Amino acid sequence: MLFGASTFVWASPFSTENFDIVHKVKRMGYDIIEVAVEDADRIDWLKLREIVRDIDLKVTISGAFGADRDISSTDATIREQGKKYIIDCIKIADFMGSPVFGGPVYSAVGKTRLVAEEQKKQERAWCVETLQSVGKVAEDYGIIVGVEPLNRFETDMINTVDQVISLVKEVSNPNIQILLDTFHANIEEKNIPNAIRKIGKELLCHIQGNESDRGTPGTGHLDWQGIKEALLEIDYQGAIVVETFGAPSKELARAASIWRPLANSADELAQEGLDFYQTMFR
Repeated sequence: MLFGASTFVWASPFSTENFDIVHKVKRMGYDIIEVAVEDADRIDWLKLREIVRDIDLKVTISGAFGADRDISSTDATIREQGKKYIIDCIKIADFMGSPVFGGPVYSAVGKTRLVAEEQKKQERAWCVETLQSVGKVAEDYGIIVGVEPLNRFETDMINTVDQVISLVKEVSNPNIQILLDTFHANIEEKNIPNAIRKIGKELLCHIQGNESDRGTPGTGHLDWQGIKEALLEIDYQGAIVVETFGAPSKELARAASIWRPLANSADELAQEGLDFYQTMFR
């Protein structure tokens, strides 16, 4: 099993100025750096590709979905912007050699409302329509799009494994699968190992292995042994990546409710998290 660390652990938004993080992730012993694409124009992708190839570090790509990238928005212009962003990230994933592009692709993070059932159905229909369209692009590039459920405090659309399975099955494209973040699952699922079994090998494309408080993996109350056993049972072949927020932007802090440091330092969280992953999963 391969282990990764997200650029979110150290920087938001990640840019060419932060390429020292890439070398740090390699020195720590990670297999993967997960690059969060908040502003693609701030990253020299060619240079980044050369660096990771030179130091033999793999890449995965994740998304950041603000209000201007909401494919379930009532505003058609915003829906189109969200679609373009997803397609751009699929192309970036292809360029960087990432097998997946993941995130809460269906809506804007922090969009939490109680709305009429008719409106919810319409928003879901827009979401499905767009994901069916981008799924065809993902097929062309050989990239898997991982749809990530978020907890109820960050989205009102897709919170549970049952909901994301329903959405993915409605989209009905083999390149649209599921990304599971154990932090969100800890809030929304009654039993994370059983949720993993329910998703199964055919749909689970990526794991963000985050602790119950989004701090250092292994220091909270998650059932990591049960998670390990479930992943082995379904023969999961993907990566496990720590994704937490050491220096969030104001927008990200507000959306994810990050108001305090989650460890003594980002470096400590990443190194101790990797040590735990290696002990638990290897």
